[in-house]
Amino acid sequence: MSDMTETTPGWLTTDELEMARARMPILYVEAVPVRVDDSGEVTSIGLLLRIGPDGTVSRTLVSGRVLHHERVRDALLRHLEKDLGPVALPRVPASLQPFTVAEYFPTAGITPYHDPRQHAVSLAYIVPVSGDCRPRQDALDLVWFSPQEAASVAVQSEMPGGHGMLLKQALAHVGLAF
Repeated sequence: MSDMTETTPGWLTTDELEMARARMPILYVEAVPVRVDDSGEVTSIGLLLRIGPDGTVSRTLVSGRVLHHERVRDALLRHLEKDLGPVALPRVPASLQPFTVAEYFPTAGITPYHDPRQHAVSLAYIVPVSGDCRPRQDALDLVWFSPQEAASVAVQSEMPGGHGMLLKQALAHVGLAF
């Protein structure tokens, strides 16, 4: 995004966003994309592969800001489509009760969640997807892992900022604690 002001309501310029991040918590939504069988049991978890600003490769969840005057449901759907593609066919729950609320701090160690750019509050959801997922935007790939693989030390070590902890909480929420 350029430093030019967007005409869409709710968007901030890069400078405005940096100023807001320095002064107040920013609201985010995060989604753990899952595949489920006919009985509703989670069979696999989708993790995005991204390159960070510092050039490191990591695994992450679907994540993004809630815009001014945007419903949480709409923000969740927008970020799912942005990260997974237009035919992922997400099934956002009728009740938007998150499985957890994650609070990211710019100072490491206050909570398990860390974002050096800002203080952010994130509503986290588990979202079944049944369509064809094709990552877009800044994601390189989407890889499906079994719940056991997703909980492994190897995968968890590739998830910075507390996303590994968030994933473990999601697995526990659906009865898959490892």
